[in-house]
Amino acid sequence: MSMGEGIRGLSNRTAAVSRSISAENVTGGKGAGGRAVDGTGAQAAGSLGQGWKISPSVKIAPGETVVLGRIEGSGTITHVWCTTAPHRAWRGTILRFHWDDSAEPAVEVPLGDFFCNGWNAYSHVSSAVVAVNPNGGFNCYWEMPFRSAAEITVENVSAEEVVLYYQIDYELAEVPPAAAYFHAQWRRSHPVPLGEVHTLLDRVEGAGHYVGSYLAWGVNSPGWWGEGEVKFYLDGDDAFPTICGTGTEDYFGGAWNFDVPGQGYTAYTTPYLGLNQVLPPDGLYASQQRFGMYRWHILDPIRFAEDLRVTVQSLGIGPGHHNGLRSRFRQTSDDIASTVFFYLDAPSCSRPPAPDLRTMEVD
Repeated sequence: MSMGEGIRGLSNRTAAVSRSISAENVTGGKGAGGRAVDGTGAQAAGSLGQGWKISPSVKIAPGETVVLGRIEGSGTITHVWCTTAPHRAWRGTILRFHWDDSAEPAVEVPLGDFFCNGWNAYSHVSSAVVAVNPNGGFNCYWEMPFRSAAEITVENVSAEEVVLYYQIDYELAEVPPAAAYFHAQWRRSHPVPLGEVHTLLDRVEGAGHYVGSYLAWGVNSPGWWGEGEVKFYLDGDDAFPTICGTGTEDYFGGAWNFDVPGQGYTAYTTPYLGLNQVLPPDGLYASQQRFGMYRWHILDPIRFAEDLRVTVQSLGIGPGHHNGLRSRFRQTSDDIASTVFFYLDAPSCSRPPAPDLRTMEVD
């Protein structure tokens, strides 16, 4: 059953084999779960012994990269769950996926941003492919096929130890020839230079389809901030795109500044789009407004045959009158961090430099 089929076909039997990797079964092998005799739960388990939650998590030292799972053969990752202590590790750790022993990762994203929580502060998400539940339970259901191998790692680039609980569910089965590889990339403009745009995806070459955007948007100017158009440059588009939206809040399925009269900014989370996070300023050190927004192109994938580039404008509304209108558009220099999700006909592609702690840092 594929992501596009939903629950239709759920009753069909297949030859696929179900497996799961966690700190209690690091290989995913049959009958290999719960065998640990040492681990992060050994002291709490006391005299209970083997099989009683001896190894529920892993500790990742500063500067260390831990292999969460290595899978040999052909199959599909169907679900990933994880959580960390502390929560501020969400912008201090980098999640990577490698497909078919490619030297370059297909996924290289701060852990929190991959799950639509880019500000080191918990935000509830109830969507078709990402669910974030109290208090920091990260889940994703992106379909991730591989043909010969898959490897999942987490790098801790922070200065403190991170404790990670995780589970990776997958099926071993032949992958259809038409199945593409899952990719995710992260970029941040901190801030967007005045008069320029933020690039979400920088001319990835190949054939595939774009399936999602998450933006962690920090506002640096007074007034409304979300007038910027999201643009998709397809298959050789140069100065002008083929797909052009009408505004940032429009792209994420909202309207009129996400502002409900008498209520102000109003968060929402739906299967395919949402403004899942609204962080108001506190009048002291957290002086800027911050937002988190997602849009999944699951029912409306953006398909490309040769290449794709995606941008968003940092554009707001300023005071004053212009051409008889009460307000005018104003270029801004906001703090925009983007995570994009797409499928491609290759296990690796061009990507931005790996995030570092200074680039990811939440001020």
